[in-house]
Amino acid sequence: MTNTSRHIDGIYGILPNGLETAELLRMAGSALKGGVKTLQLRDKGRGYKESLKRARALCHLTKEHGARFIVNDSLQLACESEADGVHLGREDMLSIAAFRPEIGDEMIVGISCQADAAFARHVLNEGADYISFGAIFATATKQEAIPIGLPRLAKARQIFPGANICAIGGLTLESLPAVRKAGADFAAVVSSLFAARDIEAQARIMVETWYNAPSA
Repeated sequence: MTNTSRHIDGIYGILPNGLETAELLRMAGSALKGGVKTLQLRDKGRGYKESLKRARALCHLTKEHGARFIVNDSLQLACESEADGVHLGREDMLSIAAFRPEIGDEMIVGISCQADAAFARHVLNEGADYISFGAIFATATKQEAIPIGLPRLAKARQIFPGANICAIGGLTLESLPAVRKAGADFAAVVSSLFAARDIEAQARIMVETWYNAPSA
């Protein structure tokens, strides 16, 4: 059964890796001012103490804007920073059923599934709150990712009609309507949002474009 309090929709901003703290918070603040309601931190290559400090600052910032904060890869970092959720890949995957009692009922758990429907079914049965499919299109963020295209996304929606589905990989402002029509509940974006000259304005138009587009 879907927990509506852990349901995500709209534009899901993934902050670029490698930013200094001041720039990270500036970009995050601009996206939040533009109406983005979910932000994710990928903080690879930094020490745990520094990442925890940055995660706590982002958690505070998102709460000020009534938004959600998701930590990538690290369940410990998500819990200690009091994030709203954690996003895990297959390589990070533990048994959700095993760790759910430790993190409580409120924390969002998202899982990367690429295009693997069997794995998606498994993690949904384990209690994942959302599943991500992609890369939908070619992306410079993860050049090794093989694009799966919109038909595979639409197939995922058919297979999992009640799931909270995230589309990721190479999404642009122009592709958002097609992505929503194919069945995504929300769109994860990196460079198409954070490489914009005016992040707040770009966020605003992306949010408006998403919600004005027809859904599946």
